[in-house]
Amino acid sequence: MTRRGLLGTLCGLVLLPGVAMAELKRVPRDHGPTSRRIVAFDSREAPGTIIISNTDRSLHLVLGNNQAARYDISVGRDGFVWTGTTTVGRKAQWPEWRPPAEMRRRDPSLPGFVPSGPYNPLGARAIYLFSGGRDTLYRIHGTNSAETVGGYETSGCFRLTNADVIELYDKVAVGTKVIVK
Repeated sequence: MTRRGLLGTLCGLVLLPGVAMAELKRVPRDHGPTSRRIVAFDSREAPGTIIISNTDRSLHLVLGNNQAARYDISVGRDGFVWTGTTTVGRKAQWPEWRPPAEMRRRDPSLPGFVPSGPYNPLGARAIYLFSGGRDTLYRIHGTNSAETVGGYETSGCFRLTNADVIELYDKVAVGTKVIVK
């Protein structure tokens, strides 16, 4: 075998796995579709309140005057649906993710830490839900896999497309009331 042939073979062995990985892990080139629409919404809650429906897989941001901005979301799968009233305790752009210990016990293959970026399951923004001043470990967050929005798939968090969560993030303040039904 010639030196050129050997180098070509070695380069092929080194580059082909990278090509395969590029096919498996595609970096999203946009933030996904938006689902927001203004709808009639009868509520006695103050404008700015977030009302989440597990059954309808929807998040409503109360606008007042019997209107709300409605977003499509994913909610908790069987065994992970919850209800209650919380508040927004913190917000983060391109958040890092540390899977809770309970989640890692259920799935030992999960890493202890995922840096922000295109492979982070929290997506472009995270809105952290607190109760009694303490983090509930539940989030309203984006996703880098927009096709997963609309199902019963999460471990209790509420997942929107990145486009939707970026918009919502800008409209919601720390201290906002969040009602989960």
